[in-house]
Amino acid sequence: MTDAQVVERKLAVILAADVAEYSRLMGVDEVGTLRTLQAYRAILDRLIVAHHGRIFNTAGDSVMADFASAVDAVECAVDAQETIAKQNADRAASEQMRFRIGVHLGDVIVDGTNLFGDGVNIAARLEALAEPGGICLSGAVRDQIGARLPVAFIPLGEQRVKNIAEPVRAFTVAARSNGWASAAASRTKWPAIRSRVLGPAMAGLLLVALAGGAWWQWSARQLVPNAHLETATPAARLTLPPYSAPRLSIVVLPFSNRSNDAEQEYFADGITEDLTTDIARIQGSLVIARNTAFTYKGKPVDAKRIGRELGVRYVLEGSVQRSGKQIRVNTQLIAAETGAHLWAERFDRDIGDLFALQNEITARLAAALQSQLAIAEARRPTDNPDALDYILRARAVLTRPISKENTEEAVALFEAALALDPNSADAAAWLAVALTVRVSDEFSDRPDADLQRAEQLAGQALGIAPNSAPAHYARGQVLRAQSRFEEAIPEYERAIALDRSRAPAYAHVGWCKFLTGSVDEALPYFEQAIRLSPYGPGIAPWFGRMGVIQLLEGRTDEAITSLQKASSDNARLPFVHAYLAAAYALKGQTARARTELAEAQRLNSAYASLDRVAKSTWFDHPRIRALAEATYFPGLREAGLAEE
Repeated sequence: MTDAQVVERKLAVILAADVAEYSRLMGVDEVGTLRTLQAYRAILDRLIVAHHGRIFNTAGDSVMADFASAVDAVECAVDAQETIAKQNADRAASEQMRFRIGVHLGDVIVDGTNLFGDGVNIAARLEALAEPGGICLSGAVRDQIGARLPVAFIPLGEQRVKNIAEPVRAFTVAARSNGWASAAASRTKWPAIRSRVLGPAMAGLLLVALAGGAWWQWSARQLVPNAHLETATPAARLTLPPYSAPRLSIVVLPFSNRSNDAEQEYFADGITEDLTTDIARIQGSLVIARNTAFTYKGKPVDAKRIGRELGVRYVLEGSVQRSGKQIRVNTQLIAAETGAHLWAERFDRDIGDLFALQNEITARLAAALQSQLAIAEARRPTDNPDALDYILRARAVLTRPISKENTEEAVALFEAALALDPNSADAAAWLAVALTVRVSDEFSDRPDADLQRAEQLAGQALGIAPNSAPAHYARGQVLRAQSRFEEAIPEYERAIALDRSRAPAYAHVGWCKFLTGSVDEALPYFEQAIRLSPYGPGIAPWFGRMGVIQLLEGRTDEAITSLQKASSDNARLPFVHAYLAAAYALKGQTARARTELAEAQRLNSAYASLDRVAKSTWFDHPRIRALAEATYFPGLREAGLAEE
């Protein structure tokens, strides 16, 4: 054989990386995208060299590198995703540049400085399987790493990839930077690996989330046994000792299609994918990636086994069934540790615009889970609560009917969270919200001091996390409580853009629009809030404010219906009784009107005279005052309210 015919081969670990949605980013801003790519490529190039790798091919937004060690390659991938995630933190979500990384160990052909063969191709196919910001590696790499790195691996099963004859056993890396679990690092760091602190980049056992949340430490003793879960038989899994999964960790299993119509399969899958995305926006949530969740499609649901395999506390399952022009969606939240059903919901809807219906259902489910997961977490006993424990307990309190006692309890719990972690954006934002609730719902003994503190806290939260939905919502709450309604609207809208399931934000946009004179635009926002959260703690004030608008517009019968719904849900809201008094009086029901007025006065001294009522900031806008002078004020006079 001549020298020209000799083919040089070697065993190499190949890292393949490219930019997710690169074409879209270029279409939006070519120059800015190119500059960002150059900056991020510099990061990748530096880290590849630092981890003893060598770049052998680049093309546009893609990079290929080879390593002699699987540990070096995966360390490099995790480090790169973590560093790039930090660079993305100050960018709007639509402008973030995120890489997908694939890693494979295999035989390659050496041609000068370049490499070819299936070893390279499989790495590229694994990169395509990775989530934006994520890492996907082959079984060969996983086997080489063993328990050498403090990261967890989520099995994706055998994957068929293009132009590769045999299926490839694939895994995702559960790391903080991969877009599934981004959060503030815990105070306790992982031990240094090769003299570099990798701890902030590592998730706790099997953490796979799509949005910000808390961070937990897991010891090597916990990681090693669970690594065996990837290959253990079902019987062997059941004999393993139980472990404590991360808080707010959940998998959304593929919704089953119980219709004879095969087309509903797409609808069911769409709900699953959208719901996974929406739940990931819940602060502190840890959500298993959809690629992993879909490996359970069509299989019997065993919540305990799934919880053990994926390291989650909660399993959400559901089904879709169509009959004629009706569609029914059932869903259940299950505690993975015990198999107990924690919550269930059913939706029956007429089929119209399936896309709009899908959006409505997923947003409503995500809104409900905001509360249900906090409630479930708050019920779990703990001897040493940390800041997140206190936040979850306080959020659970806020799911109760609005009252002074509940508000005070929530404030105290959020204060405890902030005392434990002064740099927590969530604690600051939620405390600001609770303080403004105390002021807006007339429960505060020191409204000026509460508002001043809430304003400082909202600013602090935004400074720490400028893309936090709770922080923008808190800022909107402060501005609304300060009667700066025009300024509050874009803050609420920003919160909705970041988390479309944030039902209260819709209601507050509607109220702010009303108070700024846009009366005709207000009611649809309240209706959307009620659709998203029909059993939430805000339902009483939302119906109440709908009743206020309807009364001022002269729609007295509709106002009474809305106000009665508010009163039946929460009888301790003074304004609801005052407006019911006016509405009953306008209908000639004087006795009922006086009873409601007396209750409003008992709950709040602001209803002692018409002069005091008329000074409310609710009537600052000339159009609203004119409407009140034509309806509400005369009704209160008829109910027996003194002028002064």
